[in-house]
Amino acid sequence: MNEMTENSKPIKLMYFAWVREKVGRAEEHIEPPEDIATVGDLMGWLKGRGPEYAAAFERADVIRAAIDHTHARSDAPIASAREIAFFPPVTGG
Repeated sequence: MNEMTENSKPIKLMYFAWVREKVGRAEEHIEPPEDIATVGDLMGWLKGRGPEYAAAFERADVIRAAIDHTHARSDAPIASAREIAFFPPVTGG
């Protein structure tokens, strides 16, 4: 699902681990609506894109994000983002 218009600034979204499995794709390019200002807003908007996204972002509180390769909190602004990655928490042993 690429949602870009002629004058848009697309953002590359990347999904990892079970987020990717539930969404059903590793990456896509989108242009979110103008009122989507933060990572949290984006996750909420993505939930509404279909059942696969709703399942993937059902527990948005545990999903981690990175904007342009830098870890980001849910209140981080996305206005200048070129790439946003979503992934589950990583644990080690």
